[in-house]
Amino acid sequence: MNAVELTQNALAAPAVEVSVWALFWQASFVVKAVMLGLLAASIWCWAIIVDKIIAYNRARRSMDRFEKVFWSGQSLEELYRSLTARSNEGLAAIFVAAMREWKRSHEAGRVSFQGITDRIGKVIDVTISREMERLEARLIFLATVGSAGPFIGLFGTVWGIMSSFQAIATSKNTSLVVVAPAISEALLATAMGLAAAIPAVLAYNKLSADAAKLGSRMDGFADEFAAILSRQIDDRS
Repeated sequence: MNAVELTQNALAAPAVEVSVWALFWQASFVVKAVMLGLLAASIWCWAIIVDKIIAYNRARRSMDRFEKVFWSGQSLEELYRSLTARSNEGLAAIFVAAMREWKRSHEAGRVSFQGITDRIGKVIDVTISREMERLEARLIFLATVGSAGPFIGLFGTVWGIMSSFQAIATSKNTSLVVVAPAISEALLATAMGLAAAIPAVLAYNKLSADAAKLGSRMDGFADEFAAILSRQIDDRS
């Protein structure tokens, strides 16, 4: 077949739609499954990102309000009574947990400085761990999509190209009009994998750093409050 015949065949071939929607419907079942999975993962990633941004902003505002009240000179007993009637997060949860243990120890007649200090320290550590677990919940999904997304998309691309070569071998037609749509279908899977992975990686790094900053803030308050309670214990001893 000479160049003239190839040109005539290409011109005579029916026009093939190459829009994203058309490429999806023309893809094989495996490639469609990969694309749908990546689309679902991308949507869930964005839902997590938006939820975490809102949650972290709310946590920062809550910590700001609590610290303002805590350092305003209000007595610890009054602040404790006002907070026990509602659910608390962040610094307020640490304060309530430590105060509860401190009051229980004194009400039970335990006045051992080392014993009370150890128990309060353990209660604070457990509370911080729970708060960090809540803040970091579902971030692992972002990391998973960020690392596995490109490879899943590449799997769809490889599968699509294999199917394309099989179709080319069957039809015995290697014209660009026949090859281009099939290759485009396969490459769409890789594009979707990257579209899901890149935002997931960027968001995971940013949200992990934000969670670490909130954790450092809780650690700092815990150390300050533990020192305050130790002075209270000394005064009562």
